[in-house]
Amino acid sequence: MAEIKIKGVEKRFASFTALHSIDLTVKDQEFLVLLGASGCGKTTLLRLIAGLDFATEGEIQIGGKRVNELPPRSREIAMVFQNYAVFPHLTVFDNIGFGLRMKKMPSDQIRQKVTKAAEMMHIEQLLERYSGQLSGGQRQRVAVARALAMEPEVLLMDEPLSNLDALLRMEMRAELKGVLQESKTTTIYVTHDQVEAMSMADRIAVMHGGHIIQAASPISVYRDPASRFVGGFIGNPPMNFLPAKRSNGHWTAAGVAFDGPSVDKETIEFAIRPEDLDPSDTGLSGRVRVVEPLGAHQLVTMDVDGHLFRAVLESDLPIGSGETITLAPKPDRIRWFDPDSENALQ
Repeated sequence: MAEIKIKGVEKRFASFTALHSIDLTVKDQEFLVLLGASGCGKTTLLRLIAGLDFATEGEIQIGGKRVNELPPRSREIAMVFQNYAVFPHLTVFDNIGFGLRMKKMPSDQIRQKVTKAAEMMHIEQLLERYSGQLSGGQRQRVAVARALAMEPEVLLMDEPLSNLDALLRMEMRAELKGVLQESKTTTIYVTHDQVEAMSMADRIAVMHGGHIIQAASPISVYRDPASRFVGGFIGNPPMNFLPAKRSNGHWTAAGVAFDGPSVDKETIEFAIRPEDLDPSDTGLSGRVRVVEPLGAHQLVTMDVDGHLFRAVLESDLPIGSGETITLAPKPDRIRWFDPDSENALQ
């Protein structure tokens, strides 16, 4: 079992608090992604789990054992970094087997484990090459294979695909997800890329300002954001927001009445994702500013009651800049937020 429990963990650097009382449980064999913008604390949290830094307060457990004071080598973990850290003077075989040799493992076992890890990452034909003879994607595969060869209880990955081009990143996402499902390793993966998070994770922990704002499945984070921040951060393009005022038992946003939550407030926020809008004769009307063709779809940016508003519509709809169009939100996809706390309203 390699369940990870993080209890009340804080990290302070002098007067600056990087992490605020983090509570998180990562289940055995789970693939959890720490997602957030630069500076949110995700890499700091990963370093605390790895033992590369130490928590100011709180406790970290791996497999039921407190590891706060243990050095990295005693935590049964492996880590893959953004910069690969592949040794240029060693062959691919020796790079993958480096950690095993440090453990003084017999050479026949090293060969067996290196070969298995190389086959999992589809680089068995590269074992005799040096890193200078490899592409960026191949070096990344070597770094992952080196971590997998250690057969760790926990695998920590810090933005491992960010240096790759878009097409190779997409290929590596699919490969990596398949390999980690096969290896059944508990994995924590740090990224700022929401596409990586949505496509790979069993669960996403969205971080902001040193806090975990929401930890849930990708579809839950997308469909039911816990806060306005999550709704605006997840999704490309992000959620649309409009102020809504109480009027005759309904909530009115941009002059349109909607059924909404029963709360003791005069103003709340209406929210809808751009792909949850359909052309209609009734609904939210606005003047089109820009139309961006995106192949099968087009992204329409418009002005609705003085607010920027985006819609993802079928590409064959004839829409031009300057036109006024009306869009009807899908009723079951409308979400509401408290403008003061920014938390979701049920």
